Amino acid sequence: MPPSRAPAPASAPAAAPAPAAAPKLAYGRALLKISGEAFTGSRAGGASGIDFGVIERLTDELKTVAAMGVQLGLVVGGGNIMRGAAASQQGVDRVSADYMGMLATVINALALQDILEKKGVDTRVMTAIRMEELAEPYIRRRAVRHLEKGRMVICAGGTGNPYFSTDTAAVLRALEIEAQVLLKATNVDGIYTADPKRDANAKFLPTLSFQDAIVNGYAVMDANAFGLCKENRLPIVVFNINQPGATARVLAGERVGTLVQ
Repeated sequence: MPPSRAPAPASAPAAAPAPAAAPKLAYGRALLKISGEAFTGSRAGGASGIDFGVIERLTDELKTVAAMGVQLGLVVGGGNIMRGAAASQQGVDRVSADYMGMLATVINALALQDILEKKGVDTRVMTAIRMEELAEPYIRRRAVRHLEKGRMVICAGGTGNPYFSTDTAAVLRALEIEAQVLLKATNVDGIYTADPKRDANAKFLPTLSFQDAIVNGYAVMDANAFGLCKENRLPIVVFNINQPGATARVLAGERVGTLVQ
């Protein structure tokens, strides 16, 4: 009877491929302020309403940001539908006009949420004015928890109080959720010494201190909002939201737009 042979050693299983390294982020948590006028796209300049083609492009950008692992909050304006200050100049009571503007921000937030979720981005709309049938009430701890779970939080309704702009609401929410940066989305590449559309000699400013912005009168945002940023040392990046990939590049640490700190 032939001698039995020892079983051949089993071959070692192939090593699993190493997971792709997550992109390095300059800001792990941020707040993006989007003006209502941004929703009108090419119809800007007196036109109103929502250009859903613009929202499609914008949500593509936001989906990329979500895939990076950034905890992102958004504050949306409502100027494409109703601007409280302008309505009050037409004879509407200022308090009523401001509340109408707050409701306009909810319309924009719901439009943004719908298209984001169709693209697989988990979102929550939170409003400063309670309307549970449409959205969650804004509660700071709940908003932070949503961010920690990877949900994009869209804040609507401004601060919930008249006489305060959505710029002020954006800074307030950024401070409450402990964002590392406030992103101010505009239709220009950043801050210039003058209006680049009117002055060919306008100089682009890649960096700017809070003090220089005040002394030189650069309109970064309204005075109340800007004062809150300065007092709490919250950096602001002013950039062109129409540049493809700009939001993701800012969060990755690239020098895009103007950094105010």
